[in-house]
Amino acid sequence: MRPRVLVTGACGPAGKAIAAQLKARGIPVFGTDIRELPDGAGFTVLPVPHATDAERVSTLRRLVSQEGINLVIPTVSEELPQLAAFRAAFGADVRVMIGDPGPVALAHDKLFTAWQLHAAGVPVPRFGVPSDFADADAAMAALGGPVVVTPRASRGGRGVTVVDGGTEMDWQRLPDSHIVQEFIPGNEYRPMVFGTPAHNGAAPFVVVVAKVGPADRILGNAVTTRRAEAGEAIDVGNVAMAAVRALGLTGPVEVDVRRRADGTPVVLTVNARFGSNSGLAPELLDAVLASFILPSFNPASFRHCMGPFADAMG
Repeated sequence: MRPRVLVTGACGPAGKAIAAQLKARGIPVFGTDIRELPDGAGFTVLPVPHATDAERVSTLRRLVSQEGINLVIPTVSEELPQLAAFRAAFGADVRVMIGDPGPVALAHDKLFTAWQLHAAGVPVPRFGVPSDFADADAAMAALGGPVVVTPRASRGGRGVTVVDGGTEMDWQRLPDSHIVQEFIPGNEYRPMVFGTPAHNGAAPFVVVVAKVGPADRILGNAVTTRRAEAGEAIDVGNVAMAAVRALGLTGPVEVDVRRRADGTPVVLTVNARFGSNSGLAPELLDAVLASFILPSFNPASFRHCMGPFADAMG
């Protein structure tokens, strides 16, 4: 069966990256977005409600049926929990490339992500919520220096504030829907992980992408990125794989990792979807397409695979 693909968030960086790879492979692709795609993109983008709208998933479901879609690749963070919860309702012949609802919900909330990874022994920044600390000075004293305050459900640099000795902030008005984390100053990476079921002989793998400066050291907005070379940043790939296993996620997952001053990699965030750098790791899309044609594909079986980590860089 030939895939007929719907990419959500097609006008965003992650959606554009996937759509471009599909087009290069000659695979029919439709997109959805709340924005209009500029002329010349070469594929159709259909309008949908905002990712937080209650009608978002039902609209996607109708589009899948109308357009004969059989593979859905979501790239919008805000839609992931609902899409995971309702993926079975898209039909037996439609694959929605997303993990189980529980793991996706954990990854969607930075506080629960930190709790889960910390309990599993995966290194994360020291953390708390605003009410854990009397004020900003108390937070910095407890967490060992400048701290990052960010909404628990945000992605990227949205709503991020770095608090140091010179920052003015009304700490008492900060809600516990935010997380307070130790600021990690070192080099940043975006490893991408994909898991495949153990019973078909394929192993999960990780591809490490390094951010190349000069970059915004707070938000991590690097000028460019590059794929790590063979043998480089193996420790980063290993913590990314450990994080995905600890959360129980399946399919494509993007992980944000930074190094402490001593070089130790720590996991900042986990996104249960393709990221904007997927073009540097085309084997992730290859894995999605390969899993699509396997009648026995069950992404949930990934969490039961206990084999050694497989690094696609090698």
